[in-house]
Amino acid sequence: MNYELICGLETHVELSTKTKIFCSCSTEFGGEPNTHCCPICIGLPGTLPKLNKAVVEYAVMAGLATNCEISPVSKMDRKNYVYPDLPKAYQISQYDMPLCKSGWVGLSNGRRIRLNRIHIEEDAGKLVHDRGNIFVDYNRGGVPLIEIVTEPDLRSIEEVQEYVEKLQMILRYIGVSDCKMQEGSLRCDVNVSVRPVGQEEFGTRAEIKNMNSLAYMAKAIAYEFDRQVDLIQSGEEVVQETRRFDEGSGCTEGMRGKEDADDYRYFREPDLVAILVSDEMRKSIQKQMPEDPQKRLTRFVSDFDLPEADARLLIEHRRIADYFETAAKGAKNPRAVANCILGQMFARLGTEAEKEQFEVAVSPEQLHELILLLDSGKIRMNLVKSTLEKMLDTGKPAKEFLSEQDLAGMSADDLKAVCEKAVAENEAAAADYLAGKEKALKAILGSVMKATRGRANPQEAEKLLADIIRR
Repeated sequence: MNYELICGLETHVELSTKTKIFCSCSTEFGGEPNTHCCPICIGLPGTLPKLNKAVVEYAVMAGLATNCEISPVSKMDRKNYVYPDLPKAYQISQYDMPLCKSGWVGLSNGRRIRLNRIHIEEDAGKLVHDRGNIFVDYNRGGVPLIEIVTEPDLRSIEEVQEYVEKLQMILRYIGVSDCKMQEGSLRCDVNVSVRPVGQEEFGTRAEIKNMNSLAYMAKAIAYEFDRQVDLIQSGEEVVQETRRFDEGSGCTEGMRGKEDADDYRYFREPDLVAILVSDEMRKSIQKQMPEDPQKRLTRFVSDFDLPEADARLLIEHRRIADYFETAAKGAKNPRAVANCILGQMFARLGTEAEKEQFEVAVSPEQLHELILLLDSGKIRMNLVKSTLEKMLDTGKPAKEFLSEQDLAGMSADDLKAVCEKAVAENEAAAADYLAGKEKALKAILGSVMKATRGRANPQEAEKLLADIIRR
């Protein structure tokens, strides 16, 4: 019997606000343990929370970007459970009246992954395990989160990976989170169940907690799928539980029985008033949001005549997309701009984090000026590349590296003289070309381009060389 994977994700995303959700403590990553804390975020008796307005605005932005309905009225609730990194013994979250609901994220195969809800809540602290000791760092406690909950719509590991990557791109694009999985600012609880192909009823699910790596997430889902199928085929039952993934063994391990909503004894948070999102507020937030990345992709392909693969790389990070658009505006050859970014600039940016920051020495205006010289025919692409390398090294504009001779172009007589000299100096290659070896002409062309410092038109020079050799 064949079995089908059923998967749903609960994605916790730390918001990029400067202060925490209910107090003015810093949300900056790192810092000495327990230095970004105050009586409110460590839950001392008598303290009162005050909701950070920016948290609501960021959550609304996330909802709008994922096609959600924004609730005009929502509220905060207490989620009660005891854990060492939660000093109050309850988490302030949202239960039955979330801020955003009924959204979706589209995949490349045309399927829509439905979102049940997006709600806001506070993060817990962090447990640090060291040589048999357990330490608690409350710096992360009270950092604002949105939790994005899908319906059980994901049917393959590939869909899970694409969904998370798409979500990362959307949230980074609108600026609500850096989504750095390695720093814990985006982590997923993965709910996995299996069922026989063709069966409508879902199987019993197991939850894999706190996945912060796409590669490990794929391994965890694959293992859990096989584990549950083996249990069913052996006549055993799959138990609803919370599990963890052990990176060393590549296996999931049971942690505790999986709680249901009733176990958390939700009730309304008495110290916070209801959250009201008016039409005016929603429209104001919508107006401030950047262009949807999918729409931008379509526009880059149509307006700038870019291959879709190149456009996808450019729009993946908003700073790069903005940079490209500024540099390419008004240029006759926007593909040359894209090639400069995707080639030479990307070669200097080794990681996705560096691409996200996109700190290069050349401003988009400086690149635009360089490409205009290409558009005017004053320089060729190979001279653009060599000049750009010097610009990236120094931060100086193109004019610092281009002489009057570089910008003067070449007359027909000058090009002919250079080509004749190149043929005379490469007699063997010329003979090989006459003998039918087409590649030999490229070697002579290389001599011409070197002698002219890239000022020659390679197409014109190649044609002229062939004529000279055949004479």
